[in-house]
Amino acid sequence: MLNELGIKGRILLLSLLPTCVMAMVLGGYFSWVQLSDMRTVLEERGQLIAEQLGPLASPALLRDDRVLLQRIAQDVLDQADVRAVEFISTDQKVLARAGPRMTIAIRNDDGETASLRSGLDVTHFHLPVQARHLKLITGEVNMPSSHLLGWIDIELSHHATLLRGYRNLVISMLLIIFGLCLTAIVAVRIGRSINHPLRVISDGVGHLKDGQLETRLPKDLGSYELDTLADGINRMAEAMQSAQEEMQNNIDQATEDVRQNLETIEIQNIELDLARKEALEASRIKSEFLANMSHEIRTPLNGIIGFTNLLQKSELTPRQQDYLSTIQNSAESLLGIINEILDFSKIEAGKLVLENIPFNLRDMIQDTMTILAPAAHEKQLELVSLIYRDTPVHLVGDPQRLRQVLTNLVSNAIKFTHEGTIAVRAMVEDEDDDHAQLRISVQDSGIGLSEQDRDMLFQAFTQADNSLSRQAGGTGLGLVISKRLVEQMGGEIGLESEPEEGSEFWITINLPKSRNPLENHRRLAVAGRRVGLVEQHELTRQSLRHQLEDCGLDVVEFETLEQLAEAVARQQKSEAAIVLAVLGVNSSTLPPDLLTERVWQLERLGCNSLVFCPTTDQAVFHAALPDVHCQLQAKPACSRKLERAVGELLNQRPTRTENTHHTRIDRAPRLLCVDDNPANLLLVQTLLTDLGAEVTSVDSGYAAVEAAQRERYDLIFMDVQMPGMNGRQATEAIRAWEIESERPSVPIVALTAHAMSNEKRALLQAGMDDYLTKPISDRQLAQVVLKWTGLRLQQNDAQEISPLSSSGADIANLAVLDEDEGLRLAAGKADLASDLLSMLLASLAADRQAIRSARENGDRIGLIERIHRLHGATRYCGVPQLRAACYQSETLLKQGAPTSSPILDELDAAIVQLSSTSKTPV
Repeated sequence: MLNELGIKGRILLLSLLPTCVMAMVLGGYFSWVQLSDMRTVLEERGQLIAEQLGPLASPALLRDDRVLLQRIAQDVLDQADVRAVEFISTDQKVLARAGPRMTIAIRNDDGETASLRSGLDVTHFHLPVQARHLKLITGEVNMPSSHLLGWIDIELSHHATLLRGYRNLVISMLLIIFGLCLTAIVAVRIGRSINHPLRVISDGVGHLKDGQLETRLPKDLGSYELDTLADGINRMAEAMQSAQEEMQNNIDQATEDVRQNLETIEIQNIELDLARKEALEASRIKSEFLANMSHEIRTPLNGIIGFTNLLQKSELTPRQQDYLSTIQNSAESLLGIINEILDFSKIEAGKLVLENIPFNLRDMIQDTMTILAPAAHEKQLELVSLIYRDTPVHLVGDPQRLRQVLTNLVSNAIKFTHEGTIAVRAMVEDEDDDHAQLRISVQDSGIGLSEQDRDMLFQAFTQADNSLSRQAGGTGLGLVISKRLVEQMGGEIGLESEPEEGSEFWITINLPKSRNPLENHRRLAVAGRRVGLVEQHELTRQSLRHQLEDCGLDVVEFETLEQLAEAVARQQKSEAAIVLAVLGVNSSTLPPDLLTERVWQLERLGCNSLVFCPTTDQAVFHAALPDVHCQLQAKPACSRKLERAVGELLNQRPTRTENTHHTRIDRAPRLLCVDDNPANLLLVQTLLTDLGAEVTSVDSGYAAVEAAQRERYDLIFMDVQMPGMNGRQATEAIRAWEIESERPSVPIVALTAHAMSNEKRALLQAGMDDYLTKPISDRQLAQVVLKWTGLRLQQNDAQEISPLSSSGADIANLAVLDEDEGLRLAAGKADLASDLLSMLLASLAADRQAIRSARENGDRIGLIERIHRLHGATRYCGVPQLRAACYQSETLLKQGAPTSSPILDELDAAIVQLSSTSKTPV
């Protein structure tokens, strides 16, 4: 019977089901209405409780009676459904609370209206208590009715209400389930008649969903309606199949278009990559060209400068001397320009490598100022350095590049300042245990710069004022190089300037602190002794005062020499006597004869004198002082030299031999030379002796330690690599003996033929004060002796030996024997050059045998030591091929090359070729 019914008949039959649905809806509706009514009653009851609490709590809120409020809150908490009660003051402070914390926060601060907020579990009432509530209790109130006394917060729990609602809901659900069961029985019987057609339709739709669009439903499903539905699904499947085929065609076309576009993009990327590589290659070629051209120009230029120095020593007419001076100045200027271009090309090529070695910031700044002082003093400029006391001076970085930046800034200040002062300041901006943020500034009183000039200043090959810059010269690269160097160190460089008001260049840089300071300055035993200071220039006076106070002295400033002399005479026999007078003078304000009179006047009163003058006036005052080496120093003051001079003058070192006449005898420096190579030792000893020094020579580290303990020397020249005890070990032994015996530290300068960056750092950390790289000229020796001892050697115009190029040379193309170079390396002494070459040739056979033996045994350390010894001997002889082979062999071995490296075969061939050229058997 049911099978004969169509969809319409079956819908009529199924219309009985809404009865059950209606029962569920009505049951749910009535349950919800009942639950809503109970919640409404609960809210009204809560509102009523809050309204009743207003008058009751108003007096307590007015008096801030927290005890009464707490009692009221506890009583209210006993009422049904009350979860928590709070009384809040007008300044939002909780005065009393009963029950747990409120779960719903309401803050309505208008003080006039009540607030209500309901959640799933609780309803929160927030009622303002006003003066009108108080009026209900006390009658008349002397305040407006709307005056706020506080708030009442009440939170009612829904648990009881929900429980009753859930009970009614369960009963309703039971009735609904019963009705559904009856409906299910009817639906099962009716569903059996339509289940099979629907399953067929469902399976067909499932196949279509899985992508089987060729699936079609049967046309006879038992009823007209289902047949119509199946026909519609079949037509839909046909439409979907057609759409899929069309979409696939579109996808294929789009894929082809994308492939063509990707090929076009790939071609463009290849073209861009080729263009980028061409640009990089052009930049590399430009940088290599600049570097190569700079080196090519420097080679003949060094020859020009060297032979100009030699020619100046010969007998020439005054006009010829002028011509040579012009040639030398022009060549040195050109060399400076070439060096700037070379540095710029290295920076542009990214091949400039910075060192990280310990250095002393104060010494670096003061040494730089000492070098630049003559140029400033020729223009009557005052040059001052101020290193603030809280500035860390023992740092780690690249002192040579930092000195290059500072030299450039100070040189520019000297160029463009015609009168006034140039001040260099160093201060700390920030520091921690490991690093220090420094600011170094160079301030001048020169012409200043406009805003337009400042914008152009740090551009390559650009100068701020071309007309002015042409007068001073320069390439326009100095500031660019300085900027790049500072940025590569991780710092910044900047400028503050106004036209006609001067300029201030500054750099900020963050450097690590040195955990092993290079030198520990000895505290002089002069604490509390008084020093009189006379210096007219304010900044120079401030700098001198700080340096003297750092020595532990009590400094008293005077305006004139007369005032100082009067104070010395007045306090001569008192405990506060002035024992040292520090004088800043110049020849324009104080004639030498007057200075001599004042100095001897002070000495008769028991007060020594230390005079500071411009470098241009040193020759003027040289004969005006009794002990010129100890009493005369150039401006700006160097702390190291100042400390040594104070120690000398205040009897911290052995007293000098005095002459009964007006002057004292100048003392020659006493020097100790240490080298295991007889040729090197002979050359250094000869050069120093010719310069007027008293020289003692020893050939081992053990002998050096014994000599240093036996006699007092002003300076020690120490070879680095020696058999037994090397130079570093000997230095450490000398330093340990000085500390143990409380002796002052003698300056030790390392002599080495091969010093890589890490080796230089190790030399300074071992206790050495400085290092010189062989070959060494008499000018270098005189400069380093003056730097560390303050004693001037006789010869100051000695020939400077240009650096020997060995690092990148093609050994096979170098000359085996160069007599002119040998003569130049021997400071123009033919006999000495012959002796040095003879000593080298005599040792070649033994050196070759030792090198071959070390190679066969795989003794890397012994091999390096022997090659280093031979390398040191070649640095003073004209043997370019052997010298280059030694240099490259030592460098590669120190970098880890095997003892079987082909470079050692080239070294052996160079030894054989030199021996055969000089007819010496090996």
